[in-house]
Amino acid sequence: MSDSGRPVYTRILVKLSGEALMGAGDYGIDPAVIRRIAGEIQEIIHTGVQVAVVIGGGNIFRGAGLARAGMDRVTGDHMGMLATVMNALAMQDALESLGMQSRVMSGIRINQVCEDYIRRRAIRHLEKGRVAVFAAGTGNPFFTTDTAASLRAIEINADVLLKATKVNGVYSDDPVKNPRATRYTQLTFDRVLTERLNVMDATAIVMCRDNRLPLRVFNLNNPGDLTRAARGEEVGTAVTFE
Repeated sequence: MSDSGRPVYTRILVKLSGEALMGAGDYGIDPAVIRRIAGEIQEIIHTGVQVAVVIGGGNIFRGAGLARAGMDRVTGDHMGMLATVMNALAMQDALESLGMQSRVMSGIRINQVCEDYIRRRAIRHLEKGRVAVFAAGTGNPFFTTDTAASLRAIEINADVLLKATKVNGVYSDDPVKNPRATRYTQLTFDRVLTERLNVMDATAIVMCRDNRLPLRVFNLNNPGDLTRAARGEEVGTAVTFE
């Protein structure tokens, strides 16, 4: 919140990895985890901030992985898109169980279970206080859900992209493998690209940089960090233009 008590942001987009929904499991969705995330989104909505969400599908299916094992990449990516739709429907259910209104909008046509993604309709949902959950990535193979998050955030004129991960920010190296890895509190997009830091794929980073969309990376496993990041607090790592 600002010094005046008003929200720092008007509209945010939260990027959730599919793996974040697994909790301590090896596969699928942990109901306790998705309820906690929905509860934090509810807190954000109550402050007057509009919230959109992009969810990956890695907890169910990862197309690129099977492509490396010999499956046709386009087929694998289409299967991965369907996995994100499943996760988005689960998130919608968790949000609505708390009394919030939510709409799932898909980048591929699947009208019997959710809406098609239409930019103006998505913005209208947000303006009415509904949580817009964007599924199926960009609707195209070869593009990650990180790129989809950047694209959707730019399309809906979000003030910031909040990327939820399993670690509390961006490190100089993998902190699990290298205990001496340094955590950055702030970076520029150019430095992320030059040093090939593991934040998001290069396409997503370039889109954020060129469209002046700030990015914050934080640990979703820390209860309350999503809410704090949405309030503009110094959580995780901020990635900016300069």
